[in-house]
Amino acid sequence: MGSDTGTIIAADTVSADTALYDLLIVGGGINGAGIARDAAGRGASVLLVEQHDLASHTSSASTKLIHGGLRYLEYYEFRLVREALMERERLLRIAPHIIWPLSFVLPHSRLVRPAWMLRLGLFLYDHLGGHLGGRMTLPRSRAVRLHDDPAGLPLRDEYRRGFIYSDGWVQDSRLVVLNAMDARARGAEIRTRTTLVRARRAGTVWEAELADARGGPVRTVRARALVNAAGPWVDRVLRDRLGVATTKHVRMVKGSHIVVPRQFDGEQAYILQNPDRRIVFVIPYEQDFTLIGTTDVPWTSDPGQVEISPEEIRYLCDSVNRYFHKPIAPSDVVWSYAGVRPLYDDAAQNASAVTRDYVLDVDVPDGVSGATPGGAPLLSIFGGKITTYRRLAEHALEKLTPYLPVVTGAGWTADQPLPGGDLGPGGFDAVLERLRADAPFLPERTAWRLARNYGTRAWAIIGDARQMADLGEEFGAGLTAREVDYLLREEWAETADDILWRRSRLGLHVGRDDAARLERYVNARRTGAPGPSGQAPIAMAS
Repeated sequence: MGSDTGTIIAADTVSADTALYDLLIVGGGINGAGIARDAAGRGASVLLVEQHDLASHTSSASTKLIHGGLRYLEYYEFRLVREALMERERLLRIAPHIIWPLSFVLPHSRLVRPAWMLRLGLFLYDHLGGHLGGRMTLPRSRAVRLHDDPAGLPLRDEYRRGFIYSDGWVQDSRLVVLNAMDARARGAEIRTRTTLVRARRAGTVWEAELADARGGPVRTVRARALVNAAGPWVDRVLRDRLGVATTKHVRMVKGSHIVVPRQFDGEQAYILQNPDRRIVFVIPYEQDFTLIGTTDVPWTSDPGQVEISPEEIRYLCDSVNRYFHKPIAPSDVVWSYAGVRPLYDDAAQNASAVTRDYVLDVDVPDGVSGATPGGAPLLSIFGGKITTYRRLAEHALEKLTPYLPVVTGAGWTADQPLPGGDLGPGGFDAVLERLRADAPFLPERTAWRLARNYGTRAWAIIGDARQMADLGEEFGAGLTAREVDYLLREEWAETADDILWRRSRLGLHVGRDDAARLERYVNARRTGAPGPSGQAPIAMAS
């Protein structure tokens, strides 16, 4: 069968010293991608640059939850929790293929918090999101006798009472990519592997030098406003790349997770209270595994070089063993990941108590407004969480409106589906059923994964295929050349790691030999080696 795959051709570069954008965004995590989408949809010309791959750091190292943050109520973060719960509902609507409901079992431990406190917290959690007209669609929390409920079977006998509540699960790195794709569809330019070398104000615009990691000359662009969404690097960008002083700073906190073979039956997750009053999530992961996290450890080193410590692995194992019949040990860990959360430094002594709320700081020379010519504005983002990224983007554009009249249009992202999220009547189940009918040759797991990853865009991969062989070479776990080429062409993937760990989530299922074969295939496509069967050339995402 035919295919739209072929040699990958690098996109043309824009000539230096000519491009003028309304907005230059530094950072391709969830906040940068969300702002790019919103701004482009309001008619702004946008350039987003990311020094590595999209979502290659904090935004792919989360606990994969869209949630209000039940534990934040203990720190009186009522505004943040309310906003997050309302955003949870919006995100479930606009990205139902990559975000779906998940129930959590909260065993009661007499050693940590009394049952009345948990009940009160869950009551607030159920009702805060509905305050001021919000509509909550997930089930309300309920008390449960763990000895009489299947959810209690994996737990040790001393845990007799508990609660069950609902939140959302998200494919975090795909959420970033889908926002970037929609931004591009609305006119934004997305440049990965591109570093901001330096930028300076030149009258009413920023003049910025950009370096492409693939080589070539440094590119100079101009922008009417600059957004510093560099996450853990936000301070460094301010100091070293922009030469701007600020009284606000990020506080880096490392969060680590472990993955072990599946520990229990069922699709429910667990939230465990530890004696230090921290909580740990235990979540079904990628069908065959269990995800456990996270930790909160102060971090002062390079945010790009972060990994889990033996002490964190032991802490997470101990947390599970305190509650579950089936013990785990460090030797059971099949994979781990760690990321740095760039929290706003509110001077809290305990890393777990540092606010997860965000702060937006606008730097403009004195006396400058939208009606008065002067220096170009700079917006820096401190803190935030993946659940509230969309609202953060709206707030960011509100801050920039006095200086960028082009973005004065109303917010629009709350109701517009992300790419592939227009599932229609019947939702995900109906899409999966249609995909199975149109491509009955797909293994059950592969069909489910394609529907979950791509929603209605899964048909852009299946195309006219009538058998698995039509999808080209297979690299293990149902990953085919047709899907790989789609990711290279549409989603800015450039390496096997991009594909296995941040696009397809197949890194745990593909063996070392297949991963090496995939890397060779990707390299050949990117360097222009001829593809099999004489496929037509395709262009890399840009």
